[in-house]
Amino acid sequence: HNMSSLISLQSLSKPIAIIPAYLFCAAETGISSSTAGVLNSLTPVFVILFGIVFFKHKIPAIKILGMVIAFTGSILLYFSRAESDDGSKFIMVLLVIIATMCYGANVNLVNKYLLKIPSLQIVSVALTCCSIPALAVLYFSGFFKLNLLSPVVARSIVFSSILGVVGTALASFLFYMLLKRAGTVFASMVTYAMPVVALLLGMWYGESINLLHILSMLVILSGVYITHKKTTDKPI
Repeated sequence: HNMSSLISLQSLSKPIAIIPAYLFCAAETGISSSTAGVLNSLTPVFVILFGIVFFKHKIPAIKILGMVIAFTGSILLYFSRAESDDGSKFIMVLLVIIATMCYGANVNLVNKYLLKIPSLQIVSVALTCCSIPALAVLYFSGFFKLNLLSPVVARSIVFSSILGVVGTALASFLFYMLLKRAGTVFASMVTYAMPVVALLLGMWYGESINLLHILSMLVILSGVYITHKKTTDKPI
């Protein structure tokens, strides 16, 4: 019974699960990954908005404050990296915003209807459902007409597979585990770690770090701490 309910709910939410992947890929052909990472920080905003409007969630004011602080730190971190994009690329930015709206809806749907379903089952059924339209995209995009033994194509397939297994399947499994244990708002705030991780990886490859970088990361961590801190504040 649980599995049939899971498949039914995942079928309804399948577009929400697969659309963001395509939107991010399309957007990053026109904007930098750092910009996409900062825009992805809008996810907790939509988690809260959708939770309040459609799921009647009661969010403590202190959690909203923590989210705002963390988002501010993410913006500071972006500007501290001194990267810029063409401001006219509004469509690319809009694609990422729509993707974060899908993430916000997805988190609330899982929290509302699938909280008692094991995380591994959720990920397995979700990715199985997503594979159907994904195969259709591969077929109509001409993928199967490529020379799959070509070194360039083969390398692309290998790294795409790693991205799918580690960046999607494993990451989704861990995220749903966190969602069940820490709640929607705190779980969605993992998006604020993305600019920080990007910065640390940059340091690993020889990029410099300055005081503003450190300050920005401290602001983000402060916001996450405030959001996760237990409170008796009246929810809004």
